[in-house]
Formats: sequence, structure tokens, C-alpha cells
Amino acid sequence: MDDPTVAPVVCGVDGSGQALAAVRWAAQDALARDLPLRLVAATGRLDDDGGLAPIGAADRARRARETAARNLEDAVVVAREVLPAHRICTAVAEDAAVTALHHESAHARLLVLGDRGRGGFAELLAGSVAVGTAATARCPVVVLRGMHTPGGPVVVGVDGSGLADAALGVAFAEARLRGAPLVALHAWSDDVADPYVGLLVDSEATLAAERRLLDVALARWTGEFPDVEVRPEMVRDGAARALVAASAGARLVVVGSRGRGGIAGLLLGSVSRALLHHAHCPVLVARNDSAPA
Repeated sequence: MDDPTVAPVVCGVDGSGQALAAVRWAAQDALARDLPLRLVAATGRLDDDGGLAPIGAADRARRARETAARNLEDAVVVAREVLPAHRICTAVAEDAAVTALHHESAHARLLVLGDRGRGGFAELLAGSVAVGTAATARCPVVVLRGMHTPGGPVVVGVDGSGLADAALGVAFAEARLRGAPLVALHAWSDDVADPYVGLLVDSEATLAAERRLLDVALARWTGEFPDVEVRPEMVRDGAARALVAASAGARLVVVGSRGRGGIAGLLLGSVSRALLHHAHCPVLVARNDSAPA
């Protein structure tokens, strides 16, 4: 894999235990896809926008570069447990982490990072770098959190929207890559604010309509991925809560950056954010224009 035109799996490195776990996951993913692995460590912004450098700035910049280089050395040791040396390359990016990873995502097949970096505590939600990168990256992003269950399914939410269809296609591809079943979960509700209006709702007709929505959404992809075992599931609940629950025991949960009702100005929808903060397994955020890899 020495072809520079091949888009690599990119992994963000910051020296934390979460980042090293992400390196191992990314290396295994690169192996499965027969792709190179690119490890990137960001120093943070080292320039001063053209003004006079503050006292000690040069020394801080030197230490930041040295720290990034050491972090990459540790990451390579982990990656070499999975991949040969010629499949691994490294880079130090002199920029903020989210900015650096955004630039890397333009030429990556997949971007992988831990849900929290250095200084993160187990009880905290996903960190700002994970959320910011998932919101702005130009390729699918995997945020490593929770427990990866080797024998578990890939889980994806289905809401019938065109925006979510790309995520469904990515989920099919991920299930095939891993030889895993695909749980296609459609969460729905016929609740209405006015209880008198609720008396007029035909629950059976609503359920049948929601089932048709799920069947139509899956039909778009089952023909293309006939070897993937699909397990359609319907649950009367909120999408975020249902997907978080389904992620327990899963190998991976896939979600679009926005779903039904997504507003163009929002970079990351509420369901995606909920999974990044609360999922029990790694989360793949598919861009709305992603194609199955």
C-alpha cells in the first residue's frame, strides 16, 4: 500500500489512552480495508498572527513539536502490532486539533479518534475535539467510545429521510466488511399533544405506515448487499434513546450527521450528538453525502 493516491484511514493521536485505543482500532480497520494508516498529532496553533512573539513562545513551540513526535512514536508501536511498517505513516500538524483533522478528512477514507483526549475523565461526555471533528469532517468519522463487542451487530437508525439514506448505505457496507448482522432500527411515535386528537389517531394504520417506511428504506440497499443479514426492528420511542439502548452489545452504531427534520445550518443533529455522548459502543458518523466504502 505505497500508492499515494489511495485514501488512508486517518487516526488522531494525542498521547492519551483513548487515543492509543483508537490507533489500535484504526489499524485493524485499515487492515480489513487493505488501506494505509496515517497517524496525525496536532501541536495546537504555534503562530502569533504576525505580531511579536511573546516571551517563551519559541520554547513552547519546540516542546509542543517534541511532545507530538513522542506521541506519534508511541502510536506507531501500537499500530505495528497490527500493520507492517510500510503501511503506516505519521504527520505533525501545527494547528488546532479540530482544524488539523478537518484538513486531513478531505483526503481520508475514514477518520478515527477517541471520544476524549488528555485530561478526560471517564464520567465526562465526549470531548470537544470528538464532537467538533464529527461535525465538520468531510469523510465518515468513527469516535471510539464504550465497549466494542466483536460478535455484536452493526446498528443503524432508519428514519426514511434522504439525509439518513447515506448512513444506511454506509451501515450496510460496514456490516459486510465485518461479517456482522445489521440491525436496522426505526423509532416512531404516534403521540400527539392534544389528548382529544389522540383519540382520532388510528394506531394500527400508523404502525403499518411506519413499517412500510422501514421496508422501503431497506429495499434501497438489500439488493446491493444481498450477503448482509438484516434484522429490521421497530420501537415506539425517541430515536436517540432507542439507538443508545441498542448500542449496548453492538459492534458499531452508525448515524447520519443529520436525520429527518435536519436543518441545513446545523452541522450535527441531536441524535448524532446524543450517540457521541452516550452510546455504549463506537459511533460512526456518516456524512450526508457519504458513499459506502
